[in-house]
Amino acid sequence: MELRKDPITRSWVMLGEADGQPAPSEPCPFCRGNESLTPPAILTLPDKSSPWQIRVFPHFRPMYRIEGEPGRSADGIYDRMRAVGAHEIIVENPDHNRHISDSSPEEISLVLKAFALRILDLKQDRRFKYVTIFRNRGERAGEEWAHPHSQLTATTFVPRRIVYELRASREYFAEKERCVFCDIVRQEERQQKRVVETLGGFTALCPYASRVPYEIWILPRYHHHSFESDMNESPARVDVARLIRRVVRRLQGISETYHMVLHTAPNALVRAGVAESWKTLAEDYHWHIEILPIVPQSAKSYVLKEVYYSPVNPESAAQQLREINPEG
Repeated sequence: MELRKDPITRSWVMLGEADGQPAPSEPCPFCRGNESLTPPAILTLPDKSSPWQIRVFPHFRPMYRIEGEPGRSADGIYDRMRAVGAHEIIVENPDHNRHISDSSPEEISLVLKAFALRILDLKQDRRFKYVTIFRNRGERAGEEWAHPHSQLTATTFVPRRIVYELRASREYFAEKERCVFCDIVRQEERQQKRVVETLGGFTALCPYASRVPYEIWILPRYHHHSFESDMNESPARVDVARLIRRVVRRLQGISETYHMVLHTAPNALVRAGVAESWKTLAEDYHWHIEILPIVPQSAKSYVLKEVYYSPVNPESAAQQLREINPEG
């Protein structure tokens, strides 16, 4: 596997076939009792002396390999480097059919705890500039296994969309000395047009410029730039878990298929070439979770010549989602 940088968009593109062996499909390698079918666990929760509820291990065919250095080099005007990083699977529940919508807030909270622990651990490695978690639910979203799970990647670069977020957040803070995400939350809660639900210190809303129908963001109503440091030991983690479950249950009234992605701050231990960019990181950035449902469309694509298209405006989407009973 190799990473090459597009000099126009400045995004890194992965090329080549992933190494490793495909996971067995039968029996399910993620079910309790089948641990010998997966790589050794990196983390188990509650702990290794108890039957596990959460189990984390390297991906069978990782996109990124943890060994070695990136070895970034020039190829004429281009840049290339080895696909160094981490790619892990987080099994969220030993029960094959117990997904987020069926789990208790305490069970989901333990999943979020695992997220935080793995991000904190990988950010000790100064090679890795960014660590994130994503969840693909449903075959049309690219789900690899039916058993409830998420995936983690740690990379030696910051993904392009995150770079855009960081840049916009820094520029907004430089102009107004306020966090743009905090201002969004305040305005959305004041207007109550696109808010789906508020629970404790967290809110779920359809963003003003939603990229896809029924897109939802979950954000803390208070300011914090880092999911992992915020959620590691916070009692509020159960509130986030409860809100995630309720949002997913609402979405099931629209679509069972979605992408869920955690956006958190980049690794502040990595300073080379980015010290000035991340100088106000703790003040200008704001962690959040983005959920992008996949809704069948009969006509236009979501993206038209690099411009997102959604046939459902966020105000209507939020109203429809509010009307769906998450406890039904």
